[in-house]
Amino acid sequence: MNILIIDPYFTGSHKSWAEGYKCHSNHTINLLTMKGQFWKWRMHGGAVTLANQYLNSDFKPELILATDMLDFSTFLSLTRQKTAHIPTAIYFHENQLSYPWSPTDRDVKENRNKHYGFINFTSALSSDNVLFNSQYHLDSFIQEASLLLKHFPDNNEIESVQIIRDNSQVLYLGLDLKRFDAHQSHYDGPPLILWNHRWEYDKNPELFFETLFLLQADGIDFRLAVLGENFKTTPSIFDEAQNRLRDKILHFGYCESFNEYAQWVWKADILPVTNIQDFFGISIMEAMYCNVFPLLPNRLTYPELFPEVFHQNHIYKNETDLLQKLKEYIANVNEKRKIQFSHIAKPFDWDMMAPVYDNLFTKLISNP
Repeated sequence: MNILIIDPYFTGSHKSWAEGYKCHSNHTINLLTMKGQFWKWRMHGGAVTLANQYLNSDFKPELILATDMLDFSTFLSLTRQKTAHIPTAIYFHENQLSYPWSPTDRDVKENRNKHYGFINFTSALSSDNVLFNSQYHLDSFIQEASLLLKHFPDNNEIESVQIIRDNSQVLYLGLDLKRFDAHQSHYDGPPLILWNHRWEYDKNPELFFETLFLLQADGIDFRLAVLGENFKTTPSIFDEAQNRLRDKILHFGYCESFNEYAQWVWKADILPVTNIQDFFGISIMEAMYCNVFPLLPNRLTYPELFPEVFHQNHIYKNETDLLQKLKEYIANVNEKRKIQFSHIAKPFDWDMMAPVYDNLFTKLISNP
């Protein structure tokens, strides 16, 4: 079957997901995309640009699969002469209803941020099928959509949230994990702590580094590798940490090649996660595939994706519990290094997930 994936913000995890599925699918996948920049403008205007490109194309999809950065209702209205009878689905990598906005964002200060969540709401309502990358994501979207509509004075159409809920299901991310296999690297120095997330507010770097400052103050020996993408404006804690932890740092900054990134992940011992938002957790699954010991907060999607048998040792309750679990790991590092976690991540590799996607999308067009 022919599937058209539409994404106006084609970069990072969005790009990896679409290209990964295209590479591993038995279906014919065409990508209709725009460069991944100016995300707010992409949500406002990307639908117009992509609608024009679609109308001028010859590809005849049997399923249109949009992503959450597209104003899908606008796209479908502008292309109705060609899309009215084609089954549709939208895939939510994230959403602007339950995403924690930085308090310094200009749209937050001027109370304009709700509009982006409303675009996500109408896009979901316009689609035949609504797909989320975790159950936590689905549940939080439904909850926040209801709260958003209750914000309005009348005719708030609360019942439409149930329509979205009835059309929704979970479809976990597919990941290209096997590419890590060719880059295995060994490290046997002091316990190596890993940060491999974006350098942004929602990843809560303050708690991460404050915890390491406490370890340092207690005289506990460790090393640190800080990876992940950093942007023009990053939280100031990164500069502070680079100075205060300079004697502990083995790497601090974005890896320009996948080979370099993968080698550091393989070397790492432990991943203390402090995120205040994560709808799935790609960087965490990548680390677990490389057998890095995760410490995860008891919130968001982590309890869902991490087998319950591991919760006692790997899910922390609060900041004190995080520090204690980190100390306990470091004190027993030689024993802990023997524990394997790759089996938790492997089911999300595209070799396993692509057939799941293919079968689901076949069903969506067979039973519209």
